[in-house]
Amino acid sequence: MKKVILYVFTISFTLLSSCTDNDKDNEYLKTEQSTNLTELEIEDLKFLREEEKLARDVYLFSYDLYKLQIFKNISNSEQQHMNSVLKLLNNYNLEDPASTIIGEFNNTELQSIYNSLIEKSKKSLLDALEVGNIIEDLDINDIALNEKRTSKIDILNVYSSLKCGSRNHLRNFNNQLLNNGGVYLPSYISENTFNSIINSDNEKCGSN
Repeated sequence: MKKVILYVFTISFTLLSSCTDNDKDNEYLKTEQSTNLTELEIEDLKFLREEEKLARDVYLFSYDLYKLQIFKNISNSEQQHMNSVLKLLNNYNLEDPASTIIGEFNNTELQSIYNSLIEKSKKSLLDALEVGNIIEDLDINDIALNEKRTSKIDILNVYSSLKCGSRNHLRNFNNQLLNNGGVYLPSYISENTFNSIINSDNEKCGSN
């Protein structure tokens, strides 16, 4: 009987030790994932999460003002972009910097950009459409810079998908701008890159 009790105790202790070890391993993996990122990679992901929020929030604002469907459709797409970046942040055990409040940003640079774009969007529908071009122009440029600062396949895959989506958004906003008598000149990407994008068809992306 004592042998049976001792055997059961030994198994229980082994299982408990194994569970404890697994918990430690899981915590180690989370820490290891986070430390595998450089400071630049971390900064880029956090900035991009709020940058996609900026796009969503501005388009929601413009939709409320002008009720033009393009703003609603692309704001929904920007929410998907936000979700894609959030998944990366969660995978690397990083804190989400994005506020749940529309128009509120932890990054002061993005807060300033948001405020100025909102003021421009208020002026007219044409200005709001130009703002759409500005945002996508900026996004494409920033993501291209981010791609040069990482070699991690999961991050690069998300960047590629978001950049593809931004190219589609730029095509759509630019078409709307032209239809309303406006013209956009790129401020961030090169004129050659801009012309190459707007003169080509929409692409199939992981996230549009």
